[in-house]
Amino acid sequence: MAVTLGIYYLTPFIRWDRGPNLPDQAVLVDLAGRRFYFFWIEIWPHEFYFVAGLLIMAGLGLFLFTSALGRVWCGYTCPQTVWTDLFIATERWIEGDRNARVRLWKAGWNARKIRLRVFKYVVWAIIGLLTGGAWVFYFADAPTLAVDLVTGQAAPVAYITVAILTATTVLMGGIAREQVCIYMCPWPRIQGAMMDEGTLTVGYRDWRGEPRGKAHDGTTGDCIDCMACVNVCPMGIDIREGQQMACITCALCIDACDDVMDRIGKPRGLIDYLALSDQPPADDISQRAAVVPLGVSTQADGVSIPVAGQARSAPNTAPVPIITTAPKGWQPQPIWKHVLRPRTIVYTVLWAAIGVGLLFALFIRPEIDMTVAAVRNPQFVVLSDGSVRNAYDIRLRNKHGEERAFHLSLTADDTLRISLEGRTDLTVPVPADATFRQRVYVTARPGDAAAFADRTDLRFWIEDIVSGERAHADTHFFGRDMQ
Repeated sequence: MAVTLGIYYLTPFIRWDRGPNLPDQAVLVDLAGRRFYFFWIEIWPHEFYFVAGLLIMAGLGLFLFTSALGRVWCGYTCPQTVWTDLFIATERWIEGDRNARVRLWKAGWNARKIRLRVFKYVVWAIIGLLTGGAWVFYFADAPTLAVDLVTGQAAPVAYITVAILTATTVLMGGIAREQVCIYMCPWPRIQGAMMDEGTLTVGYRDWRGEPRGKAHDGTTGDCIDCMACVNVCPMGIDIREGQQMACITCALCIDACDDVMDRIGKPRGLIDYLALSDQPPADDISQRAAVVPLGVSTQADGVSIPVAGQARSAPNTAPVPIITTAPKGWQPQPIWKHVLRPRTIVYTVLWAAIGVGLLFALFIRPEIDMTVAAVRNPQFVVLSDGSVRNAYDIRLRNKHGEERAFHLSLTADDTLRISLEGRTDLTVPVPADATFRQRVYVTARPGDAAAFADRTDLRFWIEDIVSGERAHADTHFFGRDMQ
């Protein structure tokens, strides 16, 4: 929680020197300037494929980690989980531990209860306000916007955004909590397709823990039914009943159970990261009830006996023996065999291929660029001397941190003349880190073949006078036969 919240709240205030006339915020979504800045990387509007590629990588990464380790995203880094943990931590600080909070909930309204509740909601509102305020800092210079928000000089949209995010943060992190994960988030319903019997996820070793009890005389398992795993679960489920849709794999039940095992002198790992394929085999039929998966029934004297969290015997039948230790010589598969499975390898290869492709595209992208759009109304103009002229709007992009002069030229199968609107030569100064639109005219003399052809292929070129770097764009010249 500390790491993820630190990244969220502090990132907008990290500075990054890009040179004069450019923002010095390390991570900035500049909607007005149509730029996305991420440290030394600058994404232009026509380069949105970089963002699309990162989103695809994020999706594949989610599939990869889920297939290998279950819902680790949900349990450790999902914003819903992080902010819920933060709200619960403040609630514990104000109202006390779980038992104290339950007593306060059941108690009648009095001055103490009102004071604690008001104080708690005020703290929650401050957290929500800071959350919404930090979000808008990603879209403008953070220090400047922070001063404007405090002094009342920020734009109305900033205050509206902060107010909406404050309300939704308090609602989802403080009030709705686990209901968001169960009913609003689609991922619990998708995760089943991403997981299999080899996936490492939080589970309960029923063959070791059942039957539950505190006798310690050989008739009970290691689970003393203390309910510690249930009490710490933010989703309010019992992991001993098997893997469930509501489980977010936060592993709090593992910590709670290990603490209890330490106290009673039992080995840790009754609740642990494990895979369904790691169930120990049965040595003989008398031990079958302890090793079948949860929810599968066994047979004893012809009577079906369910095994779901606790081993039970059917009425009028003899108790079924329970395994409390793994068979001699049995060992679970090593972790690397669970992680390196065909499914995870395929996800890793796809994820890496997209990442390498994006890096390659990032390093080879040019520092200058251009796009050409022919003026369609009219398609061409016939001048007084019979010449045919086409007009084009050329957008010149200078990604350098300083102004550069671009020289325009063209190549075509016929002799065509080029001129620039408002300029006497073919050189255009383009401001630093900007796009500049220039109207260009291309003329075919009366006797040229291009003046009468339906269309003639041509290519515009720009050359950076300083570096010599070149870029081009293809288009067509339209003649009189268009009529």
